[in-house]
Amino acid sequence: MQKQPEAVLNDDDQGFRRIVARTRGAGHGGPIARLISPSDLGHHLKPFVFLDLFSSDAALVRNMAVHPHSGLATITVLTDGDLRFDKPGWGSGTLGYGGVEWMRAGSGVWHGDEMWPGSTPKVRGFQLWIALPAELEASPAEWQFVEAREIPAVGPARLILGEYQGSRSPVRSPPGVNYLLVTLQPGEEYLYQPPEGHEVGWLSVSLGALEAAGGVSAGELGMFERGGRPITLRGGTAGATFVLGSAVPHPHDLVLGSYSVHTSAAALRAGEARIMELRPRHAAVLA
Repeated sequence: MQKQPEAVLNDDDQGFRRIVARTRGAGHGGPIARLISPSDLGHHLKPFVFLDLFSSDAALVRNMAVHPHSGLATITVLTDGDLRFDKPGWGSGTLGYGGVEWMRAGSGVWHGDEMWPGSTPKVRGFQLWIALPAELEASPAEWQFVEAREIPAVGPARLILGEYQGSRSPVRSPPGVNYLLVTLQPGEEYLYQPPEGHEVGWLSVSLGALEAAGGVSAGELGMFERGGRPITLRGGTAGATFVLGSAVPHPHDLVLGSYSVHTSAAALRAGEARIMELRPRHAAVLA
C-alpha cells in the first residue's frame, strides 16, 4: 500500500498560507521519489496528478524504457545539471536549469528515447504530469523543448507554464495552469499571488529549504489550503530551489489506466487502443 501523506496543521500568524498536507512520497532514498499520485494528493491537486523528484547519474537516462501515455502531458525541468535532447521533427539542444521538455500525450504516444546525458555527470529535477482538459485529451501528440534562454523570468522565478505578472510561457499548455521554478537566496522573500480561480496550490523543494508554514525542506512537498490567498515564502539559511504550481481545479474525476489519465471510461478505452496501435517493437511490456 502506498504511504499516505502526513497531515499537518500550522498556524498562519506570520501571514503564510497554510500547508495542510506534506509528504516525502514513495521511493524516498532511491533515484526517484513519487511525491504526487492520483491515489493520494493528486486527487486533491488535480490537474496536477503525478510528480516525481529525481536525482541520478546522467547516464541512467539512457536506461529508461520506451513507454506509453495518453490523456495527459508531462513536463520535465532540471534543478541541477543538464541533459541533451534529440527528437526528430521536434528539435535538438540542451536543457539545463530553467529549460523544459513539454510532452502532450493526447490521444496516445510512446516516449522515453528523446533525452541523453549532457555535460554534467549527475542531474536533479522534477517530472510533472498534468491531466488534460476533455477537449485536449484526444488531441495529436506533441513535444516542445524550450531552452532556458526562452523561458521568461519573473523576479526570481522562471515561468515554466502559464501566465503571470504580464509574462507568458512559450509552452503550449492549457489555460488555467501555472508552474514556476524558483531559486531564493538565504533570507530572500518571495510572494506569489495566484491568478483568479487558481484555488489549487503546492510546492516542492529540490535543494535547500524554505521558511513557509512549518518549513519545507529538500525532498518534501507541501500542499496549500484551497483558496486565492497569496503564498509567502522565504529562503532558509542555505537558500532554496523549488517548483510551485497553482491551477484552476480540474472538474473531472480521474479515470486511470496503467499509463494514462482521462476524463471518462470511453476516453480511456480510446487512448489505450491508440497506444496499442502505435506500440513499437522495442517497447516495454505493458502491465
